[in-house]
Amino acid sequence: MHRRLHQPHLPHSDSPAAPSSSSSDDAAAKRGKKRGSYNCGRCGLPKKGHSCHAGSSPSPAPDSSSSASAAAASTPVSAAAPAAAASSASAASASAVALAPSSLASASRRPPQPPPPLLPRHPISHLRRALSFDDLDVRADEEEEDFDEVEPDLDERDRDFVDGDADAGGLPARCLWEVLRRLPPAELLAVARVCKGWRETSRRVWRAAEDLKLRVPSRAQLCFVGSVLNKCPELVRLSLRMESDVDATMLACIAFSCPNLESVEISTSSNAVNRITGDELGRFVADKRCLTCLKMEGCSNLGGLVLSSSSLSTLWLSDLNSLSKMVFNCPNLREISLEFSRNGNDCTDLIAMVDGLGRSCPILQNIHIASVRLSHAVVLALTASNLRGLRMLSLVLGSEITDASVAAIASSFSDLELLDLSGSSISDSGIGMICNVFPETLSRLLLALCPNISSSGIQFATAQLPLLELMDCGMTVCDSNNESLISDEAINHGMEKRPNSSLHLIHQKLIIKHSKLKKLSLWGCSGLDALYLNCPELNDLNLNACKNLLPDRLLIQCPSLENVYALGCQELLIEVIQNQVNNDSFPVENHLPFKRLADGSKRVRVPHFLCQQQFDVDKKQRSRRRPCNVLAE
Repeated sequence: MHRRLHQPHLPHSDSPAAPSSSSSDDAAAKRGKKRGSYNCGRCGLPKKGHSCHAGSSPSPAPDSSSSASAAAASTPVSAAAPAAAASSASAASASAVALAPSSLASASRRPPQPPPPLLPRHPISHLRRALSFDDLDVRADEEEEDFDEVEPDLDERDRDFVDGDADAGGLPARCLWEVLRRLPPAELLAVARVCKGWRETSRRVWRAAEDLKLRVPSRAQLCFVGSVLNKCPELVRLSLRMESDVDATMLACIAFSCPNLESVEISTSSNAVNRITGDELGRFVADKRCLTCLKMEGCSNLGGLVLSSSSLSTLWLSDLNSLSKMVFNCPNLREISLEFSRNGNDCTDLIAMVDGLGRSCPILQNIHIASVRLSHAVVLALTASNLRGLRMLSLVLGSEITDASVAAIASSFSDLELLDLSGSSISDSGIGMICNVFPETLSRLLLALCPNISSSGIQFATAQLPLLELMDCGMTVCDSNNESLISDEAINHGMEKRPNSSLHLIHQKLIIKHSKLKKLSLWGCSGLDALYLNCPELNDLNLNACKNLLPDRLLIQCPSLENVYALGCQELLIEVIQNQVNNDSFPVENHLPFKRLADGSKRVRVPHFLCQQQFDVDKKQRSRRRPCNVLAE
């Protein structure tokens, strides 16, 4: 019986060989192969009629037919970009996608060799949170999503593929799916080139995506965004970070590619210009019947705005300027945030706008308006709108808002949970009215940049509001001798300069004892020279620019404190803060009972077993307390 030896496949005589091809051929001949292998030992293709060029160069360039077939295999027909923009779209796709691990994106074509480098993630939005203070713990908002508890919605075809016994590149389909859906887009694009099974799985991952966060660079074209959106037909939430100008064509692309879109957020960089007009934005909102959330930056070219939608519940618009009309016909709108330009030339009629809000949006719960044109007349128009369900009210930068405005707010809205009157002209009398009306509901009070407030008013508010968790009193108790600092800070926050007569004298002390307060901001309070805090739940304290605070008149008894900001403070004060916040020997009440001796001579402590056990537990918890961060640079 004759045994046929396996002959290694040799390259075509016309193709040059790499220097290492002969050594690899000898090694393959020595090892031998099992009988029945009819594939090339280098490239894996069938040997019949095959001329192998795998060893001709370290990085062979695929021919046009192979690259076209690969692109057709990895890209849906609807996502194909025009041939004229193929090179720019593919190049932009390698560097323009910056998503969270739970978000998915793809380029319109197969990325060129080598794989694109992994770019650092950029913040998706710089929009102010306005009224969405759902959780006071900032770290909870920054935690990544738990993929083990989130299962994407798959159609029947994709679910059968994932749950089946398909073997993709040596891994079970379910295992490969769980791995790929955790990858950032750049790496997901790279693993799609491993084999056909991995490419098919990555396509299914993109197709099941519901949340997309995309950064669009200045050099990217519209076809790039369209190709990415077409790969995600089930997209529900879209967030775009525009580094190039944005106009109505982008809205048309979004409306055409994402029929089931519920949330849209468009933020712009400092060099980008938003050219969308009010009519174009109104048509987009009217056409998207499922849209519930719209957030957009750079709305300086709207001119006039008329929004009509029965599904819209959240609306955030910033950088508004001189709107001729603002009409909101949104019966289900619950939260609205409007930030106007602070350059002083805005001429929007806020009274008419607020009056229309009360008639067409009866179930509004959260209102945030930031404008230097806010006045007492605007507050009166708002209180006459009969918005009984209002829970959060933020009227920022209105220097003409006075104690009379506070009285109108207190008489019309009795269930407020958040009140932000930063930049107003209210005084300690206004704080007294707030405390008398909202002692059982108010948990967040923001009164920054209010120069008529003294330390007595702040101390009274913390004593009369037992549910208070957040309080911002920045730039309230200021040093009248430091006019330059006050003026600069006021200009940066959109305030007009105030005369020195409205500023309080230096040498004020502040004593706060509160059981539920978690965040306290006293930034810029240069008029304070003594501070005493006893807040067991306080975890964030801002003392930036409190430069006249004396080290020997500072006492911080806050065992839960995690962050203290002391930028611009004295060095000796910073050392005292570090010693106090990182000292575990906070005074603790002793709950052990007293008992007299048998002869009744004196009383001694006789702890019961349970009391002693609880005392030991409390002591261990204090010893395991996290160290506090003092940020002074």
